This record gives sequence, C-alpha cells and structure tokens, in this order.
Amino acid sequence: MSQELQVCLVLMLVMSVIAFVAYGWDKRHAKFNRWRTPEKTLHLLALLGGWPGAILAQRFFRHKTRKLSFQAAFWVIVALHLLILWSVGSGQGIPAWFPSGI
Repeated sequence: MSQELQVCLVLMLVMSVIAFVAYGWDKRHAKFNRWRTPEKTLHLLALLGGWPGAILAQRFFRHKTRKLSFQAAFWVIVALHLLILWSVGSGQGIPAWFPSGI
C-alpha cells in the first residue's frame, strides 16, 4: 500500500469519527428543537474525508436520509472520493485536477 493511500485512509478514519459525532449531535438537537448543525457543515465534513462515517451515521441515527437535495450533494461527494481513492490506489497518484493544498 502506497504512503499516499495510507495517509488518505488515516485522514478518512479521523474525519469519519468527527462526522459520525456531528451527525449524532445534529440528530439529538433536532429531537429537542435546539440549534442545528448547518447542512453545509455536514457536507464539508464528508468532503474532508468523513464520508464513510457520515454514511454510518445516516444509517445508525436515521438522520438526513430523506432529504433528496442533501442526499444528492452527499453522493456526489462520495463519488468524488471514490474516484480519488481509485486513482491513488491504482498507483496513478493524486489526480492533477485535485487541489494541491489539500
């Protein structure tokens, strides 16, 4: 396994834990009609690598699974990450179109 892929997987693990907690926090606040986590924050966590944790949280907490606009944006993020992981895992490295500062 390449070092790039290892770094990607560690980042995904850390961000997944953060995303899972954020979804749980938002679900709890939704039940008690308190301040909610903005959807763009949940999407940002997924974009930063927390999409596996977000998938698990959506299923575990039954949260954000019915809103079509949220799900559409979320699955675009997942597809983007799978494309990047495939590229890195196949030995091609990080795609040239991917921002270099991330």
